[in-house]
Amino acid sequence: MKNVSRRDLLRQSTVAAASALLSGTAKSQSATDAPMAGSASRGVQAQPRPKPSGIPFLAQFTDVAAAAGLTHPVIYGPTDHADYILEATGCGVAFFDYDNDGWLDIFVLNGSRLDAASIPAGVTNRLYKNNRDGTFTDVTEKAGLVRSGWAAGVTIGDYNNDGHEDIFITYYGQNVLYRNNGDGTFTDVTKAAGLLHEGTRWGSGCTFIDYNKDGHLDLFVGNYVDFDVAKVGRPGANRGCTYKTWPVFCGPRGLTTPRQYMYRNNGDGTFTDATGEALGILEGRNSFAMTAVAGDFDNDGWPDIFVACDSTASFFFHNRRNGTFHDDALERGIALAENGQVQAGMGVAVGDFNLDGNLDIFKTHFAEDTNELYVNDGTGNFDIATLRAGLGVETRYVGWGAGMVDLDNDGWPDIFFVTGSPYPGIEKHLPAMVDRTPRIIFRNLGNGKFEELSEAAGSGVSAPHSSRGCAFGDFDNDGDMDVLIMNMNEPPSLLRNDMQASSKPRHWIKVKLIGTKSNRSAIGSRVIAAYGGKKQAQEVAAQASYFSVNDSRLHFGLGENDKVDVTVRWISGRVDEFPNVPLNRLHVIREGDGIIRSDAFPA
Repeated sequence: MKNVSRRDLLRQSTVAAASALLSGTAKSQSATDAPMAGSASRGVQAQPRPKPSGIPFLAQFTDVAAAAGLTHPVIYGPTDHADYILEATGCGVAFFDYDNDGWLDIFVLNGSRLDAASIPAGVTNRLYKNNRDGTFTDVTEKAGLVRSGWAAGVTIGDYNNDGHEDIFITYYGQNVLYRNNGDGTFTDVTKAAGLLHEGTRWGSGCTFIDYNKDGHLDLFVGNYVDFDVAKVGRPGANRGCTYKTWPVFCGPRGLTTPRQYMYRNNGDGTFTDATGEALGILEGRNSFAMTAVAGDFDNDGWPDIFVACDSTASFFFHNRRNGTFHDDALERGIALAENGQVQAGMGVAVGDFNLDGNLDIFKTHFAEDTNELYVNDGTGNFDIATLRAGLGVETRYVGWGAGMVDLDNDGWPDIFFVTGSPYPGIEKHLPAMVDRTPRIIFRNLGNGKFEELSEAAGSGVSAPHSSRGCAFGDFDNDGDMDVLIMNMNEPPSLLRNDMQASSKPRHWIKVKLIGTKSNRSAIGSRVIAAYGGKKQAQEVAAQASYFSVNDSRLHFGLGENDKVDVTVRWISGRVDEFPNVPLNRLHVIREGDGIIRSDAFPA
């Protein structure tokens, strides 16, 4: 008899339970009790907290948004209640260098209100230019990016390979593609690019991806729910729409799940709806899609797509290397909880937390549930390591945007995520569901375990907000990772990382890739940094966190290690090796030309 591992037994039982759940022969307890109430939660109690390690955490975060000039609030629904799910989901943010000056600029999406009379003047998405002195200038109008509406997700990439990063935004309504003109302005080319659609869609997670490896960025677009405010009652209108017996807005459960879309880049500035050709994308009909992240999770050289889904099974669109995909999420152990129940997938962080050269996944969920850590075995199959990693100590908050980044440059990627209630005002009835809650940091201890350190990481982390999207990048070019956060009906937060002095060095490198045969943004290309007998993998991605975009310059903390070798596996298939690269520098690598520039920081 063939030996069967514990993981295989768990996966078989999970798939069986999930198949019954999805076919309607079984239901999770939460879905049965409240079929239209909010997001799924398994009612998980937090694990006991272990004794603190006592290891100093050198990263300290201060919110400098006001001083930096990020003063415009993000308007998203009323401030004190939410009558409809549309008013609660919020939107993303982005770090990107729109003018190619080597300094990260900031793009903040915005929302709206259903009561037009309550919308403040001047509500729009906003582009902030980095002044290189810690401050930013609002250049939205000059750049041609003024637009109102219910924005959701953003993805950024050079879809026409002209050397300038373009912007695609999903909306409740009509999605938008902006072409970067290279002179500080953008042009709405949605119609010319073939991306206009009929009817109202609620676009959610989206990502540029070169799924057929032809050197041109294609576009995956997810959709959250089919929603019509005229057909969905306010809280109290449907007795099934409750949270702990208190009336709340309806959805997502009880609403209709939409389909997802894949648009193939024709190489001439236009896109073709290739959803039918991609086949497996059509399988994405039975879940509420949220954040979408592309990456080569099975190490076959072709990018796959993972989509966190709210209160339904998450998607894993496996790239079959022939222009088609298949949703393998159940078989790979990443669709549902270990016991086969659905979870409220919101945000996604991708990184290599255990330094084995494989891309792992962290996914945020609703309160009274665990935020899950999935460990990749190198073939794109995953084990849930949440409890043994020590992440089960925190279940109080609703999690949204997340990152798996090395915050303290010790060589081990940490976990950061933002939180906030989707039910503003409910805490006066249910004190445990607090409106504004802190940001959370789990410091990587380097032994497969994490330690929660939110209070010890500075006022920018412990401050309470109702946040959604967040992005990670080095906006001040000082060699550590900062955080940009969207806050509901408040200005964004900009958390500057002020690394504390240490008796031992904390080295780092950054890598910026420029594709030639690969797409110009090098999206889907992988960098492996080898140091201290370990190797850390990162890939250039066009969406992560929650509807957001991180700095495309890949950052590797190295700790005390004074030697690092870099390998680049371009999405074209080319592999370049760079032994013993200089420390504490940004290395710009162009496909076929090697390292073309190494910049010392501070810049």
